[in-house]
Amino acid sequence: MSQFGFETDIHNVLRLDMPITNAPMARWQRKASTSSSTNTKTTLSPNKSVNRSVSLSKTPSKTPGKNGKTQNTPSKAGGDRFIPTRNNKQLDVASFLISKENEPVEDSSSTAPNQKAWSVTLNGYDIEEAKILHLGGKPLNAPEGYQNNLKVLYSQVPTPVSIKKSRYIASVPERILDAPDIKNDFYLNLMDWGRQNVLAVGLANQVYLWDAGMGSIVLLKKMEDDNEYICSVSWSKDGNFLAVGTSDCKVELWDVQCQKRLRSMDGHSARVGCLSWNDHVLSSGSRSGLIHQHDVRVADHHIFTFGGHTQEVCGLTWSPDGKYLASGGNDNMVYIWPMTTGSEYQAVHALSEHQGAVKALAWCPWQPSILASGGGTSDRHIRIWNANSGSCISAFDTCSQVSSLVFAPNYKELVSGHGFSHDKVIIWRYPSLTKVAELEGHEDRILNLAMSPDGSTVASVAADETIRLWKGFEKDAIKKPKPTNSIIQQHIR
Repeated sequence: MSQFGFETDIHNVLRLDMPITNAPMARWQRKASTSSSTNTKTTLSPNKSVNRSVSLSKTPSKTPGKNGKTQNTPSKAGGDRFIPTRNNKQLDVASFLISKENEPVEDSSSTAPNQKAWSVTLNGYDIEEAKILHLGGKPLNAPEGYQNNLKVLYSQVPTPVSIKKSRYIASVPERILDAPDIKNDFYLNLMDWGRQNVLAVGLANQVYLWDAGMGSIVLLKKMEDDNEYICSVSWSKDGNFLAVGTSDCKVELWDVQCQKRLRSMDGHSARVGCLSWNDHVLSSGSRSGLIHQHDVRVADHHIFTFGGHTQEVCGLTWSPDGKYLASGGNDNMVYIWPMTTGSEYQAVHALSEHQGAVKALAWCPWQPSILASGGGTSDRHIRIWNANSGSCISAFDTCSQVSSLVFAPNYKELVSGHGFSHDKVIIWRYPSLTKVAELEGHEDRILNLAMSPDGSTVASVAADETIRLWKGFEKDAIKKPKPTNSIIQQHIR
């Protein structure tokens, strides 16, 4: 019988529909009992003031599943309300706004001048007329000493790769060579730098070679008559042969390696002041105004003659692609001649904008159809031409005689040598012709400029009997060299 009673009890427990006698009170029952007790206390003591917003009660037991932590539960009465704290200032503002609503509306026309005056006094400008957005013009510069307090906290730190390498242009020449007895004649071309890194200079009646790599000096030629003099020198494209123009109307061709004269070419009736190579064709300009074309490969060297200048030809240069020959003369003219093998020897363009003798001529290496020309003392202008159309692209007044021009391909700049009245070398940014640097040091007018084969150095020869080497065109110049008090001097003789 006892066993049957035990089985009955187990069966009742497993049915899960019998009330649990020893279980804790449910949450809703606790809240109901707490609420009824609060109402009872309020009813029993009606004379005591009760602040319902602060009335809180704690649950009598732990909430199951909360790791034993107690939780404060707000009471039913006033537990979900928020009453902000109002200080005296807020009450004053509220009172002012309420009283202002009852005041009559003032006429806006009478208060507008006062508001505008207050706006100008406080802000410095009328807010009603202030611009919200202005896109025109340059931004205003901050006043001196101004520091922005709203700085960006996080900024990109430049890596070594992103740092722009600065270029250093020395204000003093890297080397000075002595050039005694050089002819102080604006119309002569007495210096040229060949591809083999050898500098050729004509001094009086002698031609000297200076090896820029080895530093050696060689006397190549000396004229027999002391009254005669060297008028022009020009290297062939490969730098193995040197053409020499003389005052006795001759053009000589020399083998530099063997130090031997290969041939002497006649034909001119006056001194030969300028020379220029185009492969195997050598062009020579003389004081007579004629330009002869020589084929140095054949015995009968004279091919044809360009005749256009009425005075001495003092500037002559072939374009990099060999398509055009530019000539400048003492007649203030610039002619552009075609490379022709026919019977038509007419100039493509005759440019007459210069007002002085044109000796300085240079073709742009990276734009073969662009020609730069410089005028003498009465002109002083550098002009940029389009050889295809014959139009003047730009002109700039240098305020000084332009004696020589060369392009610097490493930085795409134009270098000019000047005579009266500056006697200096100037570097110009191309094509804007804005001044980059001025290289001073010569004590007399500059006669010629020459660019080194690697494009890093410009040589300038002047009437002060010095040749100065300016090394300011190196690629990716990283370090600024330390200035030295002593300047290396070397005598050509």
